[in-house]
Amino acid sequence: MSDMTILTATGVTKRFGSLVAVSRVDVRIEPGTIHAIIGPNGAGKTTLFNCVTGLHAHDEGSILFKGRPLERMKSHERVMLGMSRTFQNIRLFSQMTVLENVMVGRHCRTRAGLLRMFFRLGPLAEESAIRARADEILEFIGLSHRRDAIAATIPFGEQRRLEIARALSTDPDLLLLDEPTSGMNPRETEEIDEVIKKIRALGKTILLIEHDMSVVMK
Repeated sequence: MSDMTILTATGVTKRFGSLVAVSRVDVRIEPGTIHAIIGPNGAGKTTLFNCVTGLHAHDEGSILFKGRPLERMKSHERVMLGMSRTFQNIRLFSQMTVLENVMVGRHCRTRAGLLRMFFRLGPLAEESAIRARADEILEFIGLSHRRDAIAATIPFGEQRRLEIARALSTDPDLLLLDEPTSGMNPRETEEIDEVIKKIRALGKTILLIEHDMSVVMK
């Protein structure tokens, strides 16, 4: 992949009725790099993320991921191709454990689907491997001590890290982070900054939306 652009958006436009949320945006991301999308509230940053990840269909322009057009791909197909994201408003399975949340992400990239996870179906060896990989990711993110805790009960900053862990569990080539430090205190922000640095050191490509310029400049 080193000789190609991992994400290319050309002239992307998204309208909601008469409102133009994204207007003729061009993006070119090389593998193994980290880029930030900055701008005021209402500038269309999250809408652009939604177009890239398949939550919204863009009205004009083109988006290529690993050289492949995304217009006909559903969100889960983009995940299978190697794209994952977090959300500005945390979206966890609040009544599942921390470990189970990460396992959900891992199931999205394996033959052992979510129904197999919930109903304890499928090959035990594959399920065991998914659990082991989820434990590795929790260790990497710094949440091993919360492994068996219910997601809704852990602190807000750790919920942010858990969402990143779940996104990382799909083994993405491109990780999109939507305001990963939103609502955090300085200590929590520093922890997220360290997590992002560790992920980048793995060779992952990162595209993030961020208002904290100290995080962007690092």
